Amino acid sequence: MPVMNPFVEIRRDLHKIPELGFQEYKTQDYLLTYINSLPKERVEVEKWRTGLFVKIKGTQPKRTIGYRTDIDGLPIEEHTGLPFRSEHEGRMHACGHDFHMSIALGILTHFVKNPIEDNLLFIFQPAEEGPGGAQPMLESETMKKWKPDLIIGLHVAPEYQVGTIAIKEGLLFANTSELFIDLKGKGGHAAYPHNTKDMVVAASMLVTQLQTVVSRNVNPLDSAVVTVGKITGGTVQNIISETARLEGTIRTLSVESMESVKRRIEALVKGIEIGFDCEAVIDYGSMYRQVYNDEKATNNFVEFLENKQDVNLVICNEAMTGEDFGYMLEEIPGFMFWLGVDSKQGLHHAELNPDEDAIEFAISTVSEYIETL
Repeated sequence: MPVMNPFVEIRRDLHKIPELGFQEYKTQDYLLTYINSLPKERVEVEKWRTGLFVKIKGTQPKRTIGYRTDIDGLPIEEHTGLPFRSEHEGRMHACGHDFHMSIALGILTHFVKNPIEDNLLFIFQPAEEGPGGAQPMLESETMKKWKPDLIIGLHVAPEYQVGTIAIKEGLLFANTSELFIDLKGKGGHAAYPHNTKDMVVAASMLVTQLQTVVSRNVNPLDSAVVTVGKITGGTVQNIISETARLEGTIRTLSVESMESVKRRIEALVKGIEIGFDCEAVIDYGSMYRQVYNDEKATNNFVEFLENKQDVNLVICNEAMTGEDFGYMLEEIPGFMFWLGVDSKQGLHHAELNPDEDAIEFAISTVSEYIETL
């Protein structure tokens, strides 16, 4: 019977224990236990909330190279049927962060055992899926002390085959913002609607109006998304609802478009307040910066990949996905790339099942690249 790759085994262990943002206590303990099992001569570890900073001291350091992974899961009930499926009800690594962590540990292990001249900083970041861990982690004292000169990250891509790396210089991921709208009117008996202010009707009207923001207020040559993914209101069928709540997301390819879309949403919500004689509150929740790949660093990586026969390099288009790694790229030159994992189901799906062969491919490719820097 073939011996399982240890980082595949780690991935499966982590897949069992997904935790939401800033609740990754089991995950942090697992990561620490593994890291503490490695030779300690050149390794320094500092906790940051539920995340970790791990520094590997170089032999003759002139700079620090950073590698970032996210560690949180999603509030999704898993339906993969895998023998190592999530043990946490209503929680799943449906965005591949279990892959991201196992790859990061593989690269870290390689350089603990094979140190290079420069320092390396591995960042195990919590709360990427929300409320956002990158920005506060970037502002931490440990990051200020160990701040890298270059930073690298990856994200699994179910649509690409294993062995594929997709990347582009400049804009890769969109600006994103959560969107929460709470409406409050006046509840009452369904038989007496004239004595009420029905927030189910108001919310329904608002959902329809929000669909005009992109189609009628954004330049057709630009791109934006306004999606309402959840709507709640009411208690039973014969009571008119006093409150309703919309939950959604905004995605744009520029900061200016994000500001414009928000102004239009605010105008529509103000109209609902007047038209339905109700109160409305908008909360934009977590807002993520665009992921903008540094031209020089990205092109250097592309040149490296072009000389590797085992890599299928794709120069891709930008995507409307969001990633708070964008905050780090605002401060530190670097790049993020898509890693092909060949899953029939996509990101944030309850049946996401990436091909584990991508783990060793990513570890060896990124490790080899870092050795060329």
